[in-house]
Amino acid sequence: MAIEKVRAYFAQFGKEKDILEFQESSATVELAAHAVGVIPARIAKTLSFKVEEGCVLIVAAGDAKVDNQKFKAFFHTKAKMLTPAEALEFTGHAVGGVCPFALPEDGRVKVYTDRSLQRFATVFPAAGSGNSAIELSCDELFRYSNSLGWIDVCKGWEGPET
Repeated sequence: MAIEKVRAYFAQFGKEKDILEFQESSATVELAAHAVGVIPARIAKTLSFKVEEGCVLIVAAGDAKVDNQKFKAFFHTKAKMLTPAEALEFTGHAVGGVCPFALPEDGRVKVYTDRSLQRFATVFPAAGSGNSAIELSCDELFRYSNSLGWIDVCKGWEGPET
């Protein structure tokens, strides 16, 4: 089960006990926000896109949407989301629990964090299942996800910190 891989991954940082598991689903931004008890924007959703022979994961705020022009300018290709089967194949996580942790080490998955998250002290990404999350600071998210950089490829979130 992917959540167990994520738990083992976080053990190296002493954070495995910080994973939250819910009785209810947290497989969408709205469901996760309800389960955690925060506004949807503080859910760090992981979006998966096909790029060449691999994929990129973009971790973005729950209220952000990918801006196709910004995506194409940065990645030099059109934004094409992975199918659920491709997401599972590339990341080892099923849709609803896709997260930037405990990923295969074959080099086909690259993680980026979107600046839409930086307005929050802490955010809640999934932890490998459709009913889990972990609270992390943006610096922790960046570090633990092995992000290749903070990027600006989203829209619809701009505004004051909430």
